[in-house]
Amino acid sequence: MNSALRVPAGAFLLQARDRADGDPAIGVGFTCSKKVGNAVARNRAKRRLREAARLVLPARGQPGWDYVLIGRRDATAAREWEGLLDDLRRALDKAHG
Repeated sequence: MNSALRVPAGAFLLQARDRADGDPAIGVGFTCSKKVGNAVARNRAKRRLREAARLVLPARGQPGWDYVLIGRRDATAAREWEGLLDDLRRALDKAHG
């Protein structure tokens, strides 16, 4: 995603890119490096990001765009749930605003 927009959010980093291939599907990926913690911590962070994307992207995501949510150390797993959802909403608004 070299040409991706990078939008820092409180609990994660959002990368967004328009595919421009005519496919209206929204693509999404999740990643957490070893800096986030051990496998249990990384998986928990990714589960939280996955659920947030499931709830927010259908309403705020743009058709034909790819998104990657990158977890942050000590932030993704510790952030309150509503705060995590608000971070994703704000990041998407900023990416498309």
